[in-house]
This record gives sequence, C-alpha cells and structure tokens, in this order.
Amino acid sequence: LKNRLPAWESLASIKLRLLKISPLVELRVSCKSLLDRDTLNKSDPCVMLMVQNQGQWTELDRTEVIKSNLNPVFAKVLMLDYYFEEVQKLRFEVYDIHGTHSIGTRDDDFLGGVECTLGQIVAQKKMVKPLLLKYGKYAGKSTITIHAEEISGNNGYVKLSFCAKKLDDKDLFSKSDPFLEIYRINDDGTEQLVHRTEVIKNNLNPVWEPFKVSLISLCSCDDERKLKCLVWDYDSRGKHDFIGEFYTNFKEMQADTCGRVSETHPPFFILQLHRVYSFLDYIMGGCQIHFTVAIDFTASNGDPRNSCSLHYINPYQPNEYLKALIAVGEICQDYDSDKRFSALGFGARIPPNYEVKDRFLYTLYRFTCEKNKIQGVVEAYQNCLPKIQLYGPTNVAPIINRIAKLAAGKEPIKDASLYHILLILTDGVVTDMADTREAIVRASYQPMSIIIVGVGNADFTDMQILDGDDGVLRSPKGEPVLRDIVQFVPFRDFKTASPAALAKCVLAEVPKQVVEYFNFALPACGLFSFLDSTRTGSEMLRNIQYNVI
Repeated sequence: LKNRLPAWESLASIKLRLLKISPLVELRVSCKSLLDRDTLNKSDPCVMLMVQNQGQWTELDRTEVIKSNLNPVFAKVLMLDYYFEEVQKLRFEVYDIHGTHSIGTRDDDFLGGVECTLGQIVAQKKMVKPLLLKYGKYAGKSTITIHAEEISGNNGYVKLSFCAKKLDDKDLFSKSDPFLEIYRINDDGTEQLVHRTEVIKNNLNPVWEPFKVSLISLCSCDDERKLKCLVWDYDSRGKHDFIGEFYTNFKEMQADTCGRVSETHPPFFILQLHRVYSFLDYIMGGCQIHFTVAIDFTASNGDPRNSCSLHYINPYQPNEYLKALIAVGEICQDYDSDKRFSALGFGARIPPNYEVKDRFLYTLYRFTCEKNKIQGVVEAYQNCLPKIQLYGPTNVAPIINRIAKLAAGKEPIKDASLYHILLILTDGVVTDMADTREAIVRASYQPMSIIIVGVGNADFTDMQILDGDDGVLRSPKGEPVLRDIVQFVPFRDFKTASPAALAKCVLAEVPKQVVEYFNFALPACGLFSFLDSTRTGSEMLRNIQYNVI
C-alpha cells in the first residue's frame, strides 16, 4: 500500500479515515432588525449556509422563507458534520426572496452576511454577530443569532404528533389556517424555537404531520424542562392571529397528562433511548481546551542564523516548527475562551547565566484581540531565538510532568472543566526515553493529551513506541497507560500536504481521548451544568411510551 500512495497519504490519511469522529451539529438561526428591501411589504428573508472547500464557497443548505418579517426565527435546522481537527469555515448569507427568483440574482436581494468557524459556534453555543453588506459595511442594526446543539445517535430522537379540536375561528369568510410552534424554555428564561408545523388550511380540528426531534433540541435531555406551545392562524402578510397556548414538559408528555389523545390519533410506539456523552457534550457543557507548546532548542537544530537551521527564520517561508505550531494551534485556539497559551522551551542555555534548565517559559501571553491568538506565540518564539544558546539534551519528561501537574491541579491553575493539549516539537529522539515513558503513564490519569511532531530528517523509529498504536505503552517498571494519550507524527510525511492535513492527523484522536478521560474520571455523573445529576451512569436505557395531544 505504501508503494501506491504518497508518503504522507499512507501514514496520515488512512489513519485519519480509521479514527475520524464526526458528530452531527444542529444550527438554529434567527435574525433581528433586517433591512427592508420591499416597497409595499416587509422583506421575505431566507438564510443560506455556505461552507468553504479548497478556498471556494459552496451552498450546503438553506432555511425556509418567512414572509414579511424583519425579525425572523427560522424553524428549519441546518445540519452538518463536525470535525474537531479541522477549521470549518462557514458563511451565513441572508436574502430577501422574491417569488420564484433565485437567491442572489440581484444585489438588492442581499440583506447581509457573516463569516465564522464551526468551532467558534460550538465553543460559544450561542453566537450573535452583526450582518455585513459588501465591502464590510454594516447592514444597519441587523444581527444574526446562531445556536449550536450537538446531535449524536446516543442522545436519542422522539417522534411527536400534535392535534387540536374546536379551535377559535379567526377568519371572517373562512375557517382558521392553524399552525403550531413549540418553544423550549432555557435556563436563562429565553425561548428557543424547537419546531414549527405546517399550516393546515381552513381547519378548526387540525392533525399536524408527525415530526422527529432530538431530545437535546426538545428539552436538553431534561424531562422537566418547560415547553411552550402556541397555535396561530396563519396570515400571508406575517401578521398571524394568536389562537391559544399551553405549557407542558416531556415528563408530562410521557404520562399523557398534558391532554387527551385524539380518537383518530392513537399512541405511537415504544422508543428505546441509549445516552452516552460525547466530545461535543463536554465542549458545549463548558470544558475548555488549554493549549501548550514545547519547542526543542537543542544544538542539533543548527545555528538559527544559518539558513540550513531548522530554526532559521525565513521572512518568506515559515520553518517546520512554525508550520506545525500554526497548524495545530489554529484549531485549539477556538476552544480556549481566554486565549491564554503557554509556550515552553527545552535544551537551551538561557540568559543571564546561560545555564541549561529542564524547561523554561519563554513567554506566557494573554490575548483578547481576536486577530492575534496563536500569532502571539509565534512572535514570542521568533523573539526568543536571538536571546538563547542552543545546547541540549533532548529531555521532554520534565515538560510532560509540568503539564500533568497543572492538569491534576497541583499547580496554581486548577479547573475541573479544563483539558490540556501539549504539543511537543522536537528534531530528534528524546534522550530521556525511560523517564518519558514513566511520565506518560502518570499523565494518562490526567485530563491531557500529548502530540509529538518530529521535525527534520532524523530517524524517529524509536519514537513510535510512545504512540502506543502498535501496543500498550508501559513504564520501565511494566505499568501500562490508563489510556492512549500520545500521537507521534514525523513532519516530513506532511511536507507536500496542506497544514490542514497535519492538523487532521495529529488531532483526530483528541475527541476520543477527552471522552475516555471523563468516562474514567466521572463514572457516575458529570461536573458540567448540562449533565443531569438525577441521572446516574454514563449510559441510560429507558422504555418510553408517548401519548401526545
């Protein structure tokens, strides 16, 4: 197989396909204060979701069109696969639709757009952004709100159907045209649209079509979360007449206390739910990813002033250390709310006495400006090179032990919802292999993952043992790791690939490692607000019968 594929493809792409984790994310969109492009009525907005592939924007999906509404809340859910190891660039474009015209055929149809990454939406759960017209001009006071919810097969789906009898007649010459809206009441009191049914024309006893909704979307997997249901008489101008409302919750639905089942609409089925928390459950529940990079400053890298050095700063081309740092850091930075990155070095003599230390902190930056982020660490790396002397040895165990102590809470930084990713960039095989194996075994009990990227053309064969893919890594005394937390990759396998390919490979195992840690550390219940303390165990099995009005 290696003979048939490029070197980087044989190592990275195949491994990625085997390990790829792609949960499904639901995006719910609403807008406020949209521009009014119509003369007689209000705009008829629709939101188009664009994704960027190889620099080109293509349409993935779009919402329904809402007639005559400058503050639309769209019912259609936009769904897409989520990859932690990729920067998934998205663009939301809002258009005013005119009859059967295609979207974007006239400049006047465009109401504004916004670009972001899926990682940013997932990390914030709710993102509010101003809409921009062409050339970066604000579209008045228009804003777009995007809610993200992760839907894994383990969260479960519910199939519901609603009906009504003897509704009020709001029309003068005909009967009402009713439709139903279901809202979830969030912890902060806000209302999130869950579903909007179809309109049934001229009917006071409607039976709406059954629909499927995830438990996450319906009630955040909380049986007692309040649900608000409203019935409206549809008006084509957007001025719908209110018919009535009622409140219920999922627990009442199961007990059939929210109303009598229609004679023409019997109970449905038995549904079996199997709940297992996923990587996105933890991220969206508040878990932060803290990123640390440790860089090899040993003499084997060569004099940084020499163009042959692995640390040489070329103004036109980043060196291999920078390429690896940027590729991985750009993914991780979206999941760290305070953008505080640790940058460590090892193997150098440092001023003023130019002594060799196991590790040294060459900078610790705090960035609030969105455009800086990982770029600040890059600048710190470049600034420290003229001030240090490259020396040796290549000892990484002290670095691993330092981060493990931070993760365990034995250092000043302690946060139960913090997971650490340590990126080690080195140009050779570590000289303290026994101590490194011992450190990794100890670290496997802590909330952390280790990524090692081999830079340069050294023989990294002995480093593969740390990866654990060919067997369980053990300490010198024979103690096995609790879980596999190390990923080793030679950078030369990615020289002809894009930075995204490297990030995919080295970060592909992180979601699984996060879940494995919390399954080990929190076997009975979670530490985050989204984990219901009334549910014990990471897996729950229930039989539920739905009798729904």
